[in-house]
Amino acid sequence: MAASRRRGRITAVAAVIATAALTTGLTTGCDAVNKALDCVQTADAIADSVTDLQQAVENASNDPTQLDEALASIDKNLDKIGDKTDNADVNKAVDDLNKAVANVRTSIKNGDNTPNVSPVTDAAGELTKVCTS
Repeated sequence: MAASRRRGRITAVAAVIATAALTTGLTTGCDAVNKALDCVQTADAIADSVTDLQQAVENASNDPTQLDEALASIDKNLDKIGDKTDNADVNKAVDDLNKAVANVRTSIKNGDNTPNVSPVTDAAGELTKVCTS
């Protein structure tokens, strides 16, 4: 099931990239297409990290280090996307996702091994949305 969900997401991302490339390429050139592509690819990587985070929360009793690894992966990708864009909507989505990740880290630090990650999921969804619009 996870493979089909990932395949569906990759297909959707490819369609968005193709549309963005055609539309943006006609009006603003290759640099804008590359930035849009970077945004979509990074948003997709973050979505994978959020899935890993959700699984880590489910398996926290077996391996609590998975939580930190998933959060670190999200942080790394957020740094990448933040460095590559000057889009205000993308920057806001990145900031919101950073705050959600920080809240999960705080929960873990305070002893919650199964923190609520739905704000992270919501913020990642918003980032994907602004990258593909």
